[in-house]
Amino acid sequence: MGIRTGAELIAGLDDGRELYIDGERVGDLAGDPRFAGGLRTLAELYDMQHADGLVDEMTYVSPSSGDRVGLSFIQPRSREDLVRRRVMVKRWHDHTFGMYGRAPDFMNAMLSGFGACPGAFGEFGENVRRYYELVRENDLVTTHSLTNPQVDRSKDVSEQKGPMDLAAKAVRETDSGIVIRGARMLATLGAFSDELVVMPAPSYPLPDTGQAKPYAIGFAVPVATPGMRLICRPAVVHREAGSALDFPLSSRLDETDCMVVFDDVEVPWERVFLYRDVDAFNSIYPRTGAGAGMAHQFVTKNLAKAEFMMALAFTLVRTTRIDVHQHIQGMLAELINYVEVVRSCLMASEAEPRDGPDGTLLPAMGPLDAVRFLYPQMFRRSCEIVQTMGAGGLVMVPSFAELDGPVGADIETYYQAAGADSRARIKLFRLAYDAAMSSFSGRQQLYERYFAGDLVRAAGFLYERTEKERHIERIWRILDELEAGGQTAV
Repeated sequence: MGIRTGAELIAGLDDGRELYIDGERVGDLAGDPRFAGGLRTLAELYDMQHADGLVDEMTYVSPSSGDRVGLSFIQPRSREDLVRRRVMVKRWHDHTFGMYGRAPDFMNAMLSGFGACPGAFGEFGENVRRYYELVRENDLVTTHSLTNPQVDRSKDVSEQKGPMDLAAKAVRETDSGIVIRGARMLATLGAFSDELVVMPAPSYPLPDTGQAKPYAIGFAVPVATPGMRLICRPAVVHREAGSALDFPLSSRLDETDCMVVFDDVEVPWERVFLYRDVDAFNSIYPRTGAGAGMAHQFVTKNLAKAEFMMALAFTLVRTTRIDVHQHIQGMLAELINYVEVVRSCLMASEAEPRDGPDGTLLPAMGPLDAVRFLYPQMFRRSCEIVQTMGAGGLVMVPSFAELDGPVGADIETYYQAAGADSRARIKLFRLAYDAAMSSFSGRQQLYERYFAGDLVRAAGFLYERTEKERHIERIWRILDELEAGGQTAV
C-alpha cells in the first residue's frame, strides 16, 4: 500500500471509535470544530508525501514491498540515512512551526528502533518486527500511552491498592491473548490515530517484584478496539473567535491529549510485545536504541520551533522599531543562540553516530540529551521574550474581525505601527499572542517541560550512566602535579 493521502487518512478514522470530549461522545471527527483544524493539519502532512518535488525527500522505497513509504520509518545504516531522515522530519515541522510535536514521525522513529532489535523483546520479538512493518507499509498513524494515572504519587504503581489501583495492567490470560484493565495517560494525537501503542515510560521503571509484573506490559491495538475509550482534554481551539486569524496556531495545531481507559480489553497474542518481564520493561529503550531515534526526531522538531520563535521576534521588533535598543538586541541574541545551540547539537549527533542493532546506525545521545534538558527552559524563555517585546500591544490587540466591523476606521487609524499597517500588525500580534500567551501556548510550554519524561528522574539516570572516573582521576592528577611542582594555590 505505501504512503497514504490526507483524504485516505481522514476516511480511515471513521471506524466507530469511542472518543469523548466535553461530556459527549464524538461522532463526526472531521466535522467537529474542536478537532477539524488539527486533523486537517495532519492530512496536510500526509499530502506532502505526494507533492511534486518532495517525494524523494519525504519517502523511500520499502525494502519488503517496493512501495514508497515514509522516510521517518527508515532504519538508518549510514550518516546519509540520518541526514535524510532529519531533512524529512524538518520539512514536516517547519510546516507546523514545531508546534505539532507528536506528528507521526515521532512514533515511526520509535517503532523503527524497536523493529531493528526484536531480540530485546524475547519471545515476542517477531510480533514487534511484524508490527513495525505493518505500520510502515500501511502508513498508519500511531499514538502511545506511557504513563499511569496520577493517584498517589508517593507510591510505586504496584503499591496502589483497592480503589486506587487504576493503572492499566494485565488481569488475566486467555487462549487468544491477555486482558487489560485500567487506564493510561497522555495519548497525544490519540483522536487522530489509527493505532494505540502501550509501552514503558523510561522515567518510571518498575520494581522487580511479583506485584509489579502485571504492569510490565507492552502491546498495540487499533484505537477502535471494543472496550477501549479515549477521553480528551478540552480543546484549546477558540470556537467563539471573531476570526480564524485571532488564534492562528490554536485553530490548526491542537493535537489533543487523551486518557485511555481499558475496560477488559483483550489483546491478541500477536499484538503483545512485553508481558510480565520487568527486566525487559525497564531496559527496552537502551537495549534497542529506540530512544536515540526518538531524540533525533524531537530535537529536529525543537530546531523548527526555535527558528519560528526567533523569526516571530525579529518581525515583532521591526513593526514598532524597538530593535534599535540594545536590551532588545540582547534578547534577540538569546533567541539566535538557542537556534544555534539546537542546530549544533543536532549536527553533532549525526557527525558522531554509534553502531546500533542489526547493522543500524544511531545518532550520538550526548548532544541530543543536552537539548532534551535545555530546550524546555529555552522555549519558556522564548515565550517570555516575545511577551516582553509585544508588551501592552499583545494585551490590546483586537480581533482581526474588527477591521471589517463598525469601528473599522478607528482600527485602521489607531492600530497601525511604524513598520506595519493596522491589518498586518493585528495579524502579527494575534500570531504572537497565540504563540506566547494563549492557552495553546501554555499547553506547549507544559508539553516541552514533560514530553520527554520527568526531567528530575531523567537527570538522575543521565548522571548514573555517564562515565565519571576518568574525569575524577584527572582532577586528582592535576592536584598531584601541582603539589609535586611546588605550586602554591592562589
